[in-house]
Amino acid sequence: MKLTFHGAAKTVTGSMYLLEACGKRILLECGFFQGKRKESMDRNRQFPFKPADIHCALLSHAHIDHSGNVPNLVRQGFTGSVFCNHATRDLATLMLEDSAHIQEYDCAFINKINKKEGRNLPLAEPLYTMVEAKAAVQQFMSVAYDRTFDIAEGITITFCDAGHILGSSEVILDVRENGRHVRLGFSGDLGRGQNDILRDPTPFEDVDVLLLESTYGGRVHEPQELAWSKLSEIINQTINRNGKVIIPSFSVGRTQQLVYALHELTESKKVPKIPVYIDSPLSVNITEVFRMHPECFNDSTNEKLRLNNNPFGLQSLAYIRSVDESKSLNERKDPCIIISASGMCEAGRIRHHLKNNIGDPRNTILLVGFCAPQTLGRALTDKQPQVSIFGEKHRVEAQIEVMDAFSAHADHNELVNLVKKSTGSLEKIILTHGQERHANTLAASLRETHPKSQISIPNLHDSIEL
Repeated sequence: MKLTFHGAAKTVTGSMYLLEACGKRILLECGFFQGKRKESMDRNRQFPFKPADIHCALLSHAHIDHSGNVPNLVRQGFTGSVFCNHATRDLATLMLEDSAHIQEYDCAFINKINKKEGRNLPLAEPLYTMVEAKAAVQQFMSVAYDRTFDIAEGITITFCDAGHILGSSEVILDVRENGRHVRLGFSGDLGRGQNDILRDPTPFEDVDVLLLESTYGGRVHEPQELAWSKLSEIINQTINRNGKVIIPSFSVGRTQQLVYALHELTESKKVPKIPVYIDSPLSVNITEVFRMHPECFNDSTNEKLRLNNNPFGLQSLAYIRSVDESKSLNERKDPCIIISASGMCEAGRIRHHLKNNIGDPRNTILLVGFCAPQTLGRALTDKQPQVSIFGEKHRVEAQIEVMDAFSAHADHNELVNLVKKSTGSLEKIILTHGQERHANTLAASLRETHPKSQISIPNLHDSIEL
């Protein structure tokens, strides 16, 4: 029984782990590695195993750094099933197709610029096409929360609510091999609890080995109750400058939470009614998927929906689908809010909005989520005076604001508390999906609360016997 860490080891991106048990090879996650463009493309194109040898894949949730390379896996010979929660399947259906579309569009755009500038560079090519993304989703099989399901002889899985985004799951694997029974808990990405929309994450029950994310190890988020007041302050200050608020946001979860907050702030008259644009076809479609899955909502959100008080709609809200509509936003001179994907500013329409607005000191760029190293979002978070967008340098004149109160990830204390509430021998706790210094800080706290547990932080491609 062996677990190998082929992604998100001492980093927060490219989640991918290989479990070998009962004569099967099972892939936990198949995410995009996000970082420097060339390094990312090289790592994402090449798997450190033969895709055809994988029996099945398990997805904790639909974020691209966890699911984005599934079509490439299929393209290279994987024929098994991809198991996930119902909402995750619906979200991934949209997100993988959108990922392919963005890759095709961005490659065409980069090739156009290179040709215009006379750069003699190889043509940029997408990792997979929209046709290949659609084909990959045919191999998805969805399972409800808290239902045990056989995936191979001697191996069962159970998905439990992780409270991170719609459909996000902790994965419990019960492995019976050679007279031994090992219960492995995989956290995926864990939510903070007390989310505006979703239910709280579930403590792990009776686990022997816990594979735990450590994204915010050593860091504590701003109190969630201060999030709305800070958001309203930033919006009002930008309006007073006659500027725009540009918010790079993940299409799944973060965008819907922002819309919910803007709805409540506008209804309570804490911010004026100004135009709000959700400029991402994916975000528009994702919001429709949210409405289809009330089983993932907390009681408060379900009650609002029951009373027909739509928390995902505003009178001043416009969902933008077409490219022409998106381009027209750059011509607006009056204050407005533009929410656009991607959250790390590495793809999609947000880069065009940044290119057109980053040089105006009246505007605000509001970053509301974690951005991995080497991404445009991290450069903005670090308030670098100059950034590269589509290969061109731009001075950062707009106001840069960073908020982590809207983070969908549990912080250091929330991770420690969830492990405290979990049961079982917890013989091994393995920390992944976090930069090394953050994982080390979390490990130190867990060694105090769980002195009998063996706590490790694997390197990329390390293997651990279970």
